[in-house]
Amino acid sequence: MPTVKTVAGAEKNANTAESGISGGIETTTERIIRVETTNVENKNGVTIHSHERLDELHRNGYWIIQDPGRFCFGMDAVLLSGFAKVKPGERALDLGTGTGIIPILLEAKTKGEHFTGLEIQPESADMAARSVAYNHLEEKITIVTGDIKEASVRFGAGSFEVITTNPPYMIGQHGIQNDANAKTIARHEVLCDLDDILRESAKMLKQGGRFYMVHRPFRLAEIFSKMVAYHIEPKRMRLVYPFVDKEPNMVLIEGLRGGKSRLTVEKPLIVYKEPGVYMPEIYDIYGY
Repeated sequence: MPTVKTVAGAEKNANTAESGISGGIETTTERIIRVETTNVENKNGVTIHSHERLDELHRNGYWIIQDPGRFCFGMDAVLLSGFAKVKPGERALDLGTGTGIIPILLEAKTKGEHFTGLEIQPESADMAARSVAYNHLEEKITIVTGDIKEASVRFGAGSFEVITTNPPYMIGQHGIQNDANAKTIARHEVLCDLDDILRESAKMLKQGGRFYMVHRPFRLAEIFSKMVAYHIEPKRMRLVYPFVDKEPNMVLIEGLRGGKSRLTVEKPLIVYKEPGVYMPEIYDIYGY
């Protein structure tokens, strides 16, 4: 059995910077539990390497393998998992799944039939697949290594009722490029852009299928224009504010493949009641 260490209090995850969230949101994970051992075969037969850690997800007893030296999931992914809806019997695809956080959380929160995560970086896809195995979810979640730009060829037209994505927010050279390639790919539109995501999603969604994305408000005009161009009609939007008196720094969007024009703007989602103290809804989304 691996040695398990409980880290008391609120620890700043690498996600504070890694998620690309600005404007006062700190992505913190409370009561993180880590495995602090070297190349240990855990009870499920899954290897956890010395540079990796296990984080508890507070959902169904699930855990996720992450590498702090690469790109750890942030609050944006967790909020997207709380915003997306997957109905019983539906199949969902997560584009750019990273370490598989969104499929794992959606499996825990919804009654979807099956979840697929597509990730171009082999190292991240490997961690995602090991997390799936660690949680005994092989029959519910499939991790595929591949390019978003070729996703519709791999999976076929009309393959999914739901598509989710937490894509790179920055255009090309916009923003500071991180020296670590994995982080640059996650933050910047290096290997895919918004057009690639929407084009492939439009092909893979069934008519009436739903598209869910978390992004930055400063690109909203572009996002809505391109969604409509690819016949994914914006239907629901929720802005995320770090504090009640600050500007929003995230936006959660739902689109409908072939839908009619009508957008519902939901009440704002406020993250912090005061510095270091989440609003009750945030605790609910995280599962505390």
